[in-house]
Amino acid sequence: MIIRSAASQDLPALVAIYNDAVLHSTAIWNDTTVDLANRALWLADRRTKNYPILVAAEDDAVLGYASFGDFRPFDGFRICCEHSVYVAEGARGRGLGRRLVEALFEPARALGKKVMIGGITGGNEPSIALHERLGFVRTGFMPGIGIKFGRPLDLVLMQKEL
Repeated sequence: MIIRSAASQDLPALVAIYNDAVLHSTAIWNDTTVDLANRALWLADRRTKNYPILVAAEDDAVLGYASFGDFRPFDGFRICCEHSVYVAEGARGRGLGRRLVEALFEPARALGKKVMIGGITGGNEPSIALHERLGFVRTGFMPGIGIKFGRPLDLVLMQKEL
């Protein structure tokens, strides 16, 4: 398994992983799936900002991906970023999420980021534990601020000094 920058030919896999999370989890608080055009625009936007999209690949199959972007679109937040990481259902439990998030630290530092933020759905203990192992600390809890599948969602904010 290797970690590498995402390429255009990875877009179908990125769409599939993202849409699986939309349809079957609360990892993404969206109700609407995306298509190739949406992800192509997302990839182009990240590249324009020099923000990485990294994929975990094995035998040319994309098993997961991670990226970071602006936490909030105001100048005062320029030293921080918010990351996301998603692993295909069949590849979970193999340490890919950890490797993908770790691989984001150096590119973030190179862009002058001092803090990486993770927003995690309350109750997602595996993701919270992963972030704690990576040195993230809980810095906020926002109860009931979202909704998906007809139920309220809590948000746990975690951050890591880079």
